[in-house]
Amino acid sequence: MASKTAAVAVDFARIYSSLGLGKETIAALQAFRKRYADAQRLSNQYGSQPTTVDFAHYRSVLKNKAIVDDAEKLLKDFKPVTYDVSSTVKAIEAFEAKAVAKAKETEQKIDVELKELQATLANIEDARPFDQLTTEDVAKAHPRILEAVETMVKKGKWTVPGYKEKFGDLNVM
Repeated sequence: MASKTAAVAVDFARIYSSLGLGKETIAALQAFRKRYADAQRLSNQYGSQPTTVDFAHYRSVLKNKAIVDDAEKLLKDFKPVTYDVSSTVKAIEAFEAKAVAKAKETEQKIDVELKELQATLANIEDARPFDQLTTEDVAKAHPRILEAVETMVKKGKWTVPGYKEKFGDLNVM
């Protein structure tokens, strides 16, 4: 009973998107869920059907009582055929091993991404406020900005391309 409520509570769409699972893994999980749902539906359907035969009813309805006796004897002597399911179990175990390997691989990717995000967050938290930055700090962080400014000064360009288009001309004259 607990497994049914757990299966209903799982949001598979969110799992597929948030874990970054590969297309093969998602397809395999969806196929497995479909097979499980079909098996569960058939089990419920056949489980609700009666499993006993009322031979007394058939004896009272039919004239040939020997047929009912033969059918009863055949039913009592019936032994279900046993199947060797070891190959199916091996296939399931192989699928499970593959799924576990993919899950561990996904876990490692998520751990790496989480560490990167934590480092980025720490960098953001430790950064100085923008209003306390100096031009030297910006030049140290991005040397290409300093190079671009030096090139513009050497060429005698004192305006930044695109500035007037974006902010307008502030000249009063």
